[in-house]
This record gives sequence, C-alpha cells and structure tokens, in this order.
Amino acid sequence: MLTKRIIACMDIAGGRVKKGVGFKDLQDAGDPVELAKKYSKEGVDELVFLDVLATVENRGALLKLVSQVAKEINIPFVVGGGVKTIQDIKYLLNAGADKVSIGSTAINNPNLVNQAVQEFGSQCIVISVDTKREGNSWKMYIRGGREKIEVDAIEFCKDMEKRGAGELLVNSLDKDGAKTGYDIELLNAIEKITNLPIIASSGAGKREDFLEVFEKTDVNAALAASLFHYGEIKVEDLKQYLNENNIKIRI
Repeated sequence: MLTKRIIACMDIAGGRVKKGVGFKDLQDAGDPVELAKKYSKEGVDELVFLDVLATVENRGALLKLVSQVAKEINIPFVVGGGVKTIQDIKYLLNAGADKVSIGSTAINNPNLVNQAVQEFGSQCIVISVDTKREGNSWKMYIRGGREKIEVDAIEFCKDMEKRGAGELLVNSLDKDGAKTGYDIELLNAIEKITNLPIIASSGAGKREDFLEVFEKTDVNAALAASLFHYGEIKVEDLKQYLNENNIKIRI
C-alpha cells in the first residue's frame, strides 16, 4: 500500500479562510497565513489553497497571499481559483505553489490542460472535479459550484487523464460541509475509469470517515477543511488512529 496523505484545505474569500455547506453560506474560519503555519507544524502532508470567489469575480487568485503562505510552510502546496491561462499558472508557480488546480477552465477550455502539462509537467497539474449526483450519474459544476454543466463527471475525469493531468481533486457537492462521510460511491466510480491519483474531498466529519475512505476506496489522499480549522480533529491524533488501523501514513 502506498503511503496515504492527509490534506488540509483552505477556501479563501476576501483574503480570509472561509467554510460553508455545498460551497455556499461561507463563514469565517481564520487567517490563511496563520492557519497554514499551524498545519505545516502539525504534520499535514499537503496544503490546498482555493480562492473560491476568483472565477465568480472574474479574476486570478490572490498572488500576494499565495506568496505569504508559501514562505511559511515546508509541505507541498496546491493553489487553485480563477486559473484561465498558462500565464496564470506561471504566476502561481512563481509565487510559491508546487501544483496548480484547474477547475472551471478545464471544462470551458480543456486544451489548456494539454498546454499546461506540456509547459510545466503532469506533476504540477491538479484537476478540480466539482460534481453532484443526478439520477444514476454525476454532473459537473463550475464557478465555485454555482452553475451546473451538462458534462458527465466520469467522462470528464477520463478526458483529463488522456490530456495528461497529474491528479484529480474530487469535490462532492452532495457531501460538502455535511460531515456525513466521503462520497464512497462517487470515488469508486471515478477510480474504475482512471489510474490517476485521487484526492477525496467533501464530507469528513470524524476520524472514522478517513478510515472508511482509505479502506473502501483506493484514493491516495483525504482532504478536510472545517474539521481542522476549528480543531475538531487534531492531525497528529488522526494519523495515529489511522496508523493503528493499518493505514500506511506518514507519522
């Protein structure tokens, strides 16, 4: 078994960390630089920084803030939000991001993924898959989960692998902020059709949810936000618990 990763996610709006339910009703959860420092010290394996209003407000991610966070941490750093061009990716990598997450643009202009992989390498390109169940399938959403697109999520993931993306960040809008566990069915459906590493996002409410997602799927990483922001689960305790339950994890 490959070592599994625990990832903390910071959704940024107005320069602050926010958390909502279903990507809406955002509540303040703290200062991004201070939280990032805390997570880096506590043993989080990776940090994801998503500027959730960048696409809605038609702008790029907050480069100055990205740079401030990057200076304070020594763990891999993924940044997303408002990425539309090769230049946007270049700016983020130069500001200190190790990987860049592409969401809405991967649907609106999928050729950007090909170009980005060619320019920066697969290892730098993460695709954010924002999706919601509809009958027996899952549909894609753009603009921070605000707008449904008639694109099948499973087919989209297949296409992203063909275009050379390095990783999938799977956000279940049905589960976001609900704290009822990860969307196991969705994750397994995506796994069946791709060999890409998958980050499970949305739904963690207790440490057993992390164990379940690692036991019932082959995801490479599990991500959480508010659980860590508000200290409901300590990263060190979570890793110890997973280790005791035979999940290979970096302690």
